[in-house]
Amino acid sequence: MINKTTSDLAAELDARRRKVHAMGGEAKLAARRERGILNARERIDALVDPGSFTELGEFAHSARDEDKDRTPAEGIVTGFGRVEGREVAVASFDLTTLGASSSVTNIRKLAFLKTSASRAGIPCAFLIESAGARMPDIQGAVGMGRIGLLPANNRDRDVPWVCAVLGPCYGMGTWYAVQSDFSVMRRDATFSVSSPKVVSVALSQELTPEELGGSDVHAEVTGQIDLVTDTDAEAIAALRRFLAYLPSNCAEAPPRAEGPVQAHAAEEVDALIPAARHKIYDGRKLVELLADAGSVMPYRQRYGRTLETSLARLNGRPVGIIASNPMRKGGAIDGPSCNKMTEFIVLCDSFNIPLVLLADTPGFLIGLKPELDGVAGMIMNNLRALALASVPKLAVVVRKSYGQAYLNLGGGVADALAVMTTGEVGFVDPAVAVSVVHNRRPEPGDNSYAELMDDMVVSNSPFELAGIFAAHAVIRPGETREWLIRMLDVYQRRMQGGVSQHRLATWPTSL
Repeated sequence: MINKTTSDLAAELDARRRKVHAMGGEAKLAARRERGILNARERIDALVDPGSFTELGEFAHSARDEDKDRTPAEGIVTGFGRVEGREVAVASFDLTTLGASSSVTNIRKLAFLKTSASRAGIPCAFLIESAGARMPDIQGAVGMGRIGLLPANNRDRDVPWVCAVLGPCYGMGTWYAVQSDFSVMRRDATFSVSSPKVVSVALSQELTPEELGGSDVHAEVTGQIDLVTDTDAEAIAALRRFLAYLPSNCAEAPPRAEGPVQAHAAEEVDALIPAARHKIYDGRKLVELLADAGSVMPYRQRYGRTLETSLARLNGRPVGIIASNPMRKGGAIDGPSCNKMTEFIVLCDSFNIPLVLLADTPGFLIGLKPELDGVAGMIMNNLRALALASVPKLAVVVRKSYGQAYLNLGGGVADALAVMTTGEVGFVDPAVAVSVVHNRRPEPGDNSYAELMDDMVVSNSPFELAGIFAAHAVIRPGETREWLIRMLDVYQRRMQGGVSQHRLATWPTSL
């Protein structure tokens, strides 16, 4: 710095900044542009409000002398920006710089960002693609010892985490994807614990990236991705929309939508719900009709499809809706649906979002495979999570609600329970009950069987449940929206400043 003028110092800063912002070089950036894929800094620009990003760690580089000049920002751009005017901590992985591979320095950058976000009470957003561990940095006892001293992988569910997987992603990037409250994935992206190359060498098994961790695998089989999009821009827009339903941290109430609320007519709900238990309808349509118009954001729609989970608004207030979908297996709850519901309950309770449960289910899916998959434990974990959740819980029996599933969808657990006039509650389907209790099956011309069925159906009546005050209201389908809004007005008051007790804050982020 000897004999340098102020202008010299400013010029040096500008030159260093240009080098950092060039990332892995023009050739690599041009190749991405030709494929229609945003680079790390363009992704940040797409996520945050214009001009709001302040970078931290801009001049960080590899701790290894031989890599200092080829690791601008050490492969991960971090800083603070605003999304719809609210502060957010952002990390964007730069695949053009040594594959955004994890190293001592960039792990330290991420740890600082997460810690700062928790202290400031603002969400974290991760825009991820990563080649995994950087072997020269991580390999060996010294390398593992260094990263073991950093707070890299743990999180407290005190601020929301959102993640977009936007390319190949292995190792460290994968941990952020599965720990986040909402993870979206570009259709051609992949993520797994180890890369296919490592798997093929270690296990002598050839697998493609898509087989090991493609978007279809994670959206439909593992349930570790909540939404799949076609482009970077769509994925980042989904992160922005998701954050709009959540508070900045667990100590705040969720933001209420401003402006007039548009709602569907009550008659549309009446027309949708068939009285006959064996006729089907689309549970997603019911959610759309009950929520504020245009407010429904599905959560993990391609996984556990017998239950629909969605963020939505009722009279401007964010809610989490869990709804049976008779279009899928008649609405019977299977293991994936049970796990999805549990994670959704944890999300909503952690960030003060009231729960609405809409039941139309014959019960839990039974048989050899569910038992071997451990569905009994899933059912009890789910019921425990629902019982621990301290946000307002409102339940509605739409039509059938049988057996244990009656409890898991709010019966006896919810703050308030209504049964539609089309609803019925029992241990099993009346036909099954007649078969078990009377050892009878339908036969042509057997009028006594029909009488036995009628007895079972009558005992399932909503008025029977209301008669012992196990249900708090019997309502027409078209009255459901107004009943839910009224009950939210009542029960929201018990949360001090709209904040729950967060008894699920330490629940695992991925089941």
